[in-house]
Amino acid sequence: MLERLVYRSKATHKLGSLHLFNLLVQCRKRNLSLGITGHLLYTEEIFVQCIEGPSGSIDALWKSLQRDERHHNVELLGRGPITDRQFVDWAMAFSSYAHYDKYDIPGFFPVDEAGMGEAAQRCFELALELTRCHALSD
Repeated sequence: MLERLVYRSKATHKLGSLHLFNLLVQCRKRNLSLGITGHLLYTEEIFVQCIEGPSGSIDALWKSLQRDERHHNVELLGRGPITDRQFVDWAMAFSSYAHYDKYDIPGFFPVDEAGMGEAAQRCFELALELTRCHALSD
């Protein structure tokens, strides 16, 4: 069964372009091996990530993410079964401010004064929807 998981967290330290580039290379390699697709949004030292894939792979990755020392205040916004992936083309698409794209990162979708690209907007909308649901269930 396919599942989608969305969470948010705060970076332990402010991340520069090279650090983010290396993080994406590492994440994409791991996600490909697990059959996971998704999108990572990073702004103002906040991560919002949507991951999609087989349940067992989502379990393994979620446990790893909760232990990752590069971020803290990890908060699950939602998790559930899906029939279709939103980010089918990306082991990990990435959105942040345009100045982070110094390395011509494949799958980079800038967030700027004009707003978000389509992929970033989908990630943001999923997170927003799940945050509302999370607040209603508390």
